[in-house]
Amino acid sequence: MLPKQLGAISVSIAVEAKNLVKDFGSVRALDGLSFKIEKGEIFGLIGLNGAGKTTALRIASTLLLPTSGTVTVFGHDVVDDASEIRHLISYLPEEAGAYKNLSGLEYLKFMASFRAKDKAAVKDLVDVASEISGLGERLKDKVKGYSKGMKRRLLVARALMTKPKLAILDEPNSGLDVLHSVHVRTIIKRYTKEHNVSVLLSSHNMLEVEYLCDRVALLDKGRTVVEGSPAELKTRYKAVNLEEVFGEVVGFA
Repeated sequence: MLPKQLGAISVSIAVEAKNLVKDFGSVRALDGLSFKIEKGEIFGLIGLNGAGKTTALRIASTLLLPTSGTVTVFGHDVVDDASEIRHLISYLPEEAGAYKNLSGLEYLKFMASFRAKDKAAVKDLVDVASEISGLGERLKDKVKGYSKGMKRRLLVARALMTKPKLAILDEPNSGLDVLHSVHVRTIIKRYTKEHNVSVLLSSHNMLEVEYLCDRVALLDKGRTVVEGSPAELKTRYKAVNLEEVFGEVVGFA
């Protein structure tokens, strides 16, 4: 019981990864990754494709086991306390989909039923999700008629409607046009602050993350190369944006 007691004391820490390693056969996806997320913080893992971002998110969401190292979510270990963690988080994969033959509202009701205790609670969650999505009357239409941006807005609403203690979002704006990207980005920033939801997200779009995140960790080859707020990192490296910071740190600029 001692590890759980110690974790419970650190109520200000949402997620802590220490020396995280993940091997897939002979391929090392994570190589000693460490980072810490404060409660209520939007924290981004950024880097090139293949840097280990998605692997780290899947371990934090209890979908993958680490080869070595540890990850705790609000004091709970992802290996020993996986079931407890699943009640505290929501996870949105990059390639998530919704049931195409359901309407947006039917999909939200179906997903809400897994968390809500009765019909009134389901309605409350769906009302929240409807507002988050901003899809209005289009929620009555079948998902198969949605654009990619509309589907992503629906899925982000599903991930946030339960007010999870931690929302894990993998490339939340992947492939979206400017208008849908702005909507999703604004909703994540506003909603999480209003409801004190902690966020761990991944992206290779460093300019997007610069606006959205309180702090970021730049990943290269499965490890953290630098961590801090976007403003701090730009000042430290005398850079105009995070892309320049990454180029300076990794060495391809």
